[in-house]
Amino acid sequence: MPTDRFTFPGHDGHRLAARLDRPEGPQLATALFAHCFTCGKDIAAARRISARLAAMGIAVLRFDFTGLGHSEGEFANTSFTSNVADLKAAAAALAERGMAPTLLIGHSLGGAAALRAAPDMPGIKAVATIGAPFDPGHVTRNFDDALERIAAEGSGEVSLGGRRVRIGQGFVADVRAEKIAPALARMTAALLVLHAPRDAVVGIDNATRIFTAARHPRSFVTLDDADHLLSRPADADYAAEVIAAWAGRYLDLRPPAPPPGAPEGVIRVSEADARGFLQDVQAGPRHHLAADEPESYGGTDRGPSPYQLVAAGLGACTAMTIRMYARRKGLPLTHVSVDVTHDRVHAQDAGAPSEPLDRFTRLIRLTGALDADARARLLEIANRCPVHRTLEAGATIRTELAPAEAASSP
Repeated sequence: MPTDRFTFPGHDGHRLAARLDRPEGPQLATALFAHCFTCGKDIAAARRISARLAAMGIAVLRFDFTGLGHSEGEFANTSFTSNVADLKAAAAALAERGMAPTLLIGHSLGGAAALRAAPDMPGIKAVATIGAPFDPGHVTRNFDDALERIAAEGSGEVSLGGRRVRIGQGFVADVRAEKIAPALARMTAALLVLHAPRDAVVGIDNATRIFTAARHPRSFVTLDDADHLLSRPADADYAAEVIAAWAGRYLDLRPPAPPPGAPEGVIRVSEADARGFLQDVQAGPRHHLAADEPESYGGTDRGPSPYQLVAAGLGACTAMTIRMYARRKGLPLTHVSVDVTHDRVHAQDAGAPSEPLDRFTRLIRLTGALDADARARLLEIANRCPVHRTLEAGATIRTELAPAEAASSP
């Protein structure tokens, strides 16, 4: 996944560090990601969601708010209002690049900032929040014991998620005064609320209040037993899948015409986890699946194996071919299913040369008032399935290496 690194001026002129994760193929839309309170653009959930959307053809900008991560400025001098202003500045930076965002994603307080900013960003068509508070002042509960000291001294260090950060009194006052309900009432973009019922940082009641106050179209999806930061890869993957599938309904994802000689377009496979074998498989802007290997082979078993995908293609093509013929001939076929298995057999078992061969076995089930002749004919038609013919005859595979890209720094 190509990544551009650059800076842009934030609300007060300080340079904010950003990463723009770009699709390896055509870019169909742009999203803007607002990270959780005091976290940063490189939190695991932000990286995974960005990677998944990039595989779908959606570029994602994630950046560090003022005073956090690699951005300039002092966090103690920021506020919720300044975070919202930073978010708008990020959108403006994208617009200057000809990539105005249409999707906003916000995690925790970043979700509240996204809700607050969206009504003032007319190009935004969809907003997704993850574990967002309805009341931004909710975050002060994380450092209740330090509030008196912050009020007396103007600022103070607190421990959040194992990190020491300095919070200013201006932030406390601003975040307590901020209300999200008026922004929700004005927001016309589609809304997706993602929240875990067991979230110990921001309770599930916040999701209920956001959903209730929002206008249609609005959706809510539970994150089950995920923690607030989506620290388990499977939880971040699930959130990414849901956002990607949901966003496709509201963004105008129109892929370019397929290249000459490839009428079905490009199937793009991108590595999703370099520590294992998980792959993102994207067929156009709307069709996604994962590919993996079983745990016994060093994978995480979060998708079909490559040979299972080949078997699925054979089975699907077989069923489609049978259905097309039965429809054309008016046969009373009410249902067809195909079980496909794959194994390796010794050549002598197949009466072929000495090398092992791949063998796919199909078990076809036909339902309906079909006589013996019709069933026999449909079996014959199954053997004319295009994928069957390709596998049986073999195919020529031409492989080329893309030009090397400049190495990127962390």
